[in-house]
Amino acid sequence: MAKIKKPIQVPKGTFDILPDDQKYWKKVRSAVSDVAQSYGFGRIDTPMFEYSDLYMASVGEATDVVEKQMYSFKSKGGDMLSLRPEGTAGVARAYIENGMTNLPQPVKLYYTGPMFRYEQPQAGRFRQFHQVGLEIIGDMDPIYDAEVINAFVVICRELGLQNLNVEMNTIGCNKCRSDFRSQLLRYYKPRAAKLCRDCKRRLKENPLRLLDCKEEKCEQLKAHAPNLIDHLCEECHSHFKAVLEYLDETEIPYSLNPHLVRGFDYYTKTVFEVFLEDEHIVGDDGHPRTEKAEQSSYDGGNEKTHRRSKLALGGGGRYDNLVKLLGGKDAPAVGTGLGLDRVIGAMKQQGVKVPPIYKPDVFLVQLGALSKKKCLKLYEELRQAGIAVAESFGKDSIKTQLRAADRDGVILSLILGQKEAIDGVIIVRDMASGAQETVPLEKIVKILKEKLKK
Repeated sequence: MAKIKKPIQVPKGTFDILPDDQKYWKKVRSAVSDVAQSYGFGRIDTPMFEYSDLYMASVGEATDVVEKQMYSFKSKGGDMLSLRPEGTAGVARAYIENGMTNLPQPVKLYYTGPMFRYEQPQAGRFRQFHQVGLEIIGDMDPIYDAEVINAFVVICRELGLQNLNVEMNTIGCNKCRSDFRSQLLRYYKPRAAKLCRDCKRRLKENPLRLLDCKEEKCEQLKAHAPNLIDHLCEECHSHFKAVLEYLDETEIPYSLNPHLVRGFDYYTKTVFEVFLEDEHIVGDDGHPRTEKAEQSSYDGGNEKTHRRSKLALGGGGRYDNLVKLLGGKDAPAVGTGLGLDRVIGAMKQQGVKVPPIYKPDVFLVQLGALSKKKCLKLYEELRQAGIAVAESFGKDSIKTQLRAADRDGVILSLILGQKEAIDGVIIVRDMASGAQETVPLEKIVKILKEKLKK
């Protein structure tokens, strides 16, 4: 066996979820499950890797995710596979493959799990990240656009997050985008020399992707680019107007961003992103992150520009053509993804209080070999009786064990020494008053339940 010369560290862009942080993850997953199920979403789990063609066809071959960020590999059987960079494509594939078109429509599904993208790690952005998704497939009613946004915001509010804002836009349908594409080309071609290298390529392959670039010089050009909202067909205009009216009814805070397009080719009509707006933002790693973004908003023909600090928690939109593109029947759909890593970082930054996963009421204190043996069995008896119990079996000092009991904040300590073990009794100590009493070991469960109830 080869000797390791230096300690092996976690791969770049990944992180360990340590015991102290598990309470946040439990809280978030519980809130997601509760809200999703109350809104009628059923849980689905898809594989963490799929055939690479699935993402090339759905996300788009010319997108950054497919071109630069996918973890792809060839299996021993010669298949090209990719770790999932996002969840919607796999859900759409599962919808088709498992005959969900025959179920009452729409089908509402939610999922949670790790995603993988090869990109430069930074605060709140990792190569393995965790995401929640909500998908509604099989209905084009704009109320479902509003419902997934509302469910997203409700989850964040249930987790105690404040200062949320939803940025809204519509990218129309294929009919709308044909004329808009011509407008973009007329605007960008004379300015092509000022674009970043990727955007020069996007200008030829997919001009709409120009509006998704985050390079500073491209952001400046984007600020004065044409707005798709000015080129909508009547159907897309009516759809977007209805979505906004539903959001107004739910009193969800939103602003219009005419240059928001999202990064995947499968999106149609409504697109949105949910931001946490604050002066100081930190990532999941605890490092401060203040992102000053110049934000353009559109309202009734009046544009205004303002600056604010914001952290994207997730987003989504409609993907009416995806199921048909992947070989299924025509099934309009809408969905959203929520980044759990960023949500937990935001909860920490905003000081959201999260209870511990396990709070013991009783602590077992033992002294001597015989009592230690009996305590091991007693521990399981108490657990099966529904009594939350803790221990420090490796310690021999009563004083040390009682200090541990005090740190755990237990109500009662049970002290079992050699004499007590032989006599079949145990000492019950009230940690608040210090009062002690000796009781028969065989009656300890009943006595503890009565005391804890009081």
